[in-house]
Amino acid sequence: MPFVTIQIAKGHSLEKKRELAQAVTDTLVSNLGTKPEWVTIHIDEFDRENWAVGGQLHVDKHSGRHSEKVISN
Repeated sequence: MPFVTIQIAKGHSLEKKRELAQAVTDTLVSNLGTKPEWVTIHIDEFDRENWAVGGQLHVDKHSGRHSEKVISN
């Protein structure tokens, strides 16, 4: 019984999440030979303000709102 957790940023439509769930289910059925009704998928959505890459919040990186701060010791 596969259990899959998918972490994505908030903002995807319900239809896109349906398509994602179906595609993942189809892939597991095809590759593992499991039954579709045995596949459980949990979609964990997070705010872009809670995701950083390279020290920069994703919300800042993609919105142009990043402000440079200089910290002196």
